[in-house]
Amino acid sequence: MDTSALIQEIERLPLTQKFLIIETTLQSIKRHETARQMEISAEALCDDYTNDKELTAFSILDGEDFYESK
Repeated sequence: MDTSALIQEIERLPLTQKFLIIETTLQSIKRHETARQMEISAEALCDDYTNDKELTAFSILDGEDFYESK
């Protein structure tokens, strides 16, 4: 179905269903954009977090058990 046919079908729907389509579409766009931005950020910082000794200093503790003090 092409865009113009899809728009024509949406125009035939009741207002509540139109709002549902808009809300669902916006949520989908937001999820996709958030995931894309997180991926870009992770790629940009990957080298820092694997090589910068200040950022990886505590990774030596990765295998240690954690006990919360009370």
